[in-house]
Amino acid sequence: MTEIDKFKNTKVLVVGDVMLDRYWWGSVSRISPEAPVPIVRLKNSTLAAGGAANVAANIAGLGATPILVGMIGRDADGSALREQLVATGVSADHLVEVSDRPTTVKTRIIAHNQQVTRVDQELDHELSRDDVGRIGNHLRELLGECDAVIISDYAKGLLTTELLTDFISAARHTGRMVLVDPKGKDYSKYSGASLLTPNRKEAADACKLEENGHDLIECAGRQLLSDLDIDAVLITQGEEGMTLFQRDREPAHFHALAREVYDVTGAGDTVIATMATAAGSGADLRSAAMLANIAAGVVVEQVGTTSITAESLQQAIREHKFV
Repeated sequence: MTEIDKFKNTKVLVVGDVMLDRYWWGSVSRISPEAPVPIVRLKNSTLAAGGAANVAANIAGLGATPILVGMIGRDADGSALREQLVATGVSADHLVEVSDRPTTVKTRIIAHNQQVTRVDQELDHELSRDDVGRIGNHLRELLGECDAVIISDYAKGLLTTELLTDFISAARHTGRMVLVDPKGKDYSKYSGASLLTPNRKEAADACKLEENGHDLIECAGRQLLSDLDIDAVLITQGEEGMTLFQRDREPAHFHALAREVYDVTGAGDTVIATMATAAGSGADLRSAAMLANIAAGVVVEQVGTTSITAESLQQAIREHKFV
């Protein structure tokens, strides 16, 4: 049985900021006479699960079972997101409706396979203590059902410091690996996590380093391990690949594998989804990171929010001769 074959027996609990990704597809042939902007002739529109919902969709695509917990508004966009999740094999049963905010929606206008602009509909103030308590209790109930945990933070108000502290502690107490896609500059709120997956800019900001500074990745990786109560850090670097830092081990760098990069939207979601699924099925972190790097190379060759599948990952492994 290969590592990927084991995924079908793996359950991953995903908690974070879910959103609806809307795409308006069109073409541009002229500039507006009203302002120096392109006129996009709309041809069609599509929807996709975004944010933490895309993380869950990637897990489902890999053949594992995601358990998704997030918040949506009591609105038509929330209903549309539920439909998108069901279509991708993700249960929407654990989404929590809140009355004081809309469902987060990101609308991207695409012309000739290039993003022209993005329009965001969102409110990002923190949840009330009652809502935090309600969701926290629900998360603790679900811990016993999963093999690994993902925290997908997009800073939309769900993942308060109180909720993170209590939930990470509970997850580690039950022996669950906790992988975090972080947001913001203060990573102390993720104390106790197993792995953080910042990108290059996020790592630089968190460490107060210049993004283009000499040896940034090495310095940031070691500083994050030194300053935080975490076990490992995976810094993604776009076309330069990604680097895994673990305590008492030399860093492991993985070169980017994409032949052509069309769209990096959702690539970070694919990375953490693959990492958690592989680790939850028993793979060590280096093996999981190698698979995540291959998966990222697959999805960035597509336009729009795209989920990895077990089949496309297997094919990429064969193509790159990782057998």
